[in-house]
Amino acid sequence: MHRSAPRLSRILACAAVPVMLVAVGCSSDSGSDGKKNAGSSSSGTASSKPSEPTVEPAKFTDLPDPCTSIGKKTIEDLVPEAKKKGGTAGGSSDLSVRGSCSWNGLDDQGVKGSQYRWMDVGFTRFDSDQALGSGAKRATEDYAKQVTKAKASEGAEKVAAEPAAGIGEEATLVTYGLSKTDEDFVYATVVARTGNVVVTLTYNGAGYAGAKTPSSGDIVKGAQKAAKEAIAAVEEFAGSEDSSPAKGGSEETEKGTEKDTKKDRADAKGDAEGGASPKSKATPKS
Repeated sequence: MHRSAPRLSRILACAAVPVMLVAVGCSSDSGSDGKKNAGSSSSGTASSKPSEPTVEPAKFTDLPDPCTSIGKKTIEDLVPEAKKKGGTAGGSSDLSVRGSCSWNGLDDQGVKGSQYRWMDVGFTRFDSDQALGSGAKRATEDYAKQVTKAKASEGAEKVAAEPAAGIGEEATLVTYGLSKTDEDFVYATVVARTGNVVVTLTYNGAGYAGAKTPSSGDIVKGAQKAAKEAIAAVEEFAGSEDSSPAKGGSEETEKGTEKDTKKDRADAKGDAEGGASPKSKATPKS
């Protein structure tokens, strides 16, 4: 009983003082460095958290209009008598990420028959993502997939693939033949990458009503020329604040194409599918 008296007195004394004084002077666990210790503990926890690796920013943040990415003169040369000079835009939910455009035409050469040509260009842009990797890395992966897809085209014959020099950071040319609508078509597809953007351009042609089948050399030359212009359009336009059409490798890009393209986007379903009969119509692939 006598030993517990001092402890009881201390408890009663603490109970009699204001609450704030109890917190400061009567707590047996508090020390003069209590706040310092708490702060040190919090700081230690924050500093021990590992920082996440940063992903390289995407090089390009926008895409040019596919229908103005190839010069007017080039379209006239590669697709004579094109139904729509300004091209037919493919459907897209976000033109800053994905876009496409196609042209087709039948050049009637009278008793010599007719020459049919079809060309389309598609852009795909990849943003950098902390979980998926940099835009360039993702574009490189898609580039490889598009090359494989081109080589596996249904019904393709004599498929060949080789590097295409001077087009973007890397490019592959895929050539093959395809028989449809009782005619022999010659195809050339160029898959190219610049930064975080993949460009896929396909050009093909056939001779109708006794006309000669176009040479593979001419089709390849045309596809590479158009692909270079498309890549140049991406590099000149993408990421800039300017919404005007890119030069696309040619100073003769049609100024009035923008007006035509708006109309084309409204009725994009009315043009022919690549390699199809000139008389048939289908929605262009996006």
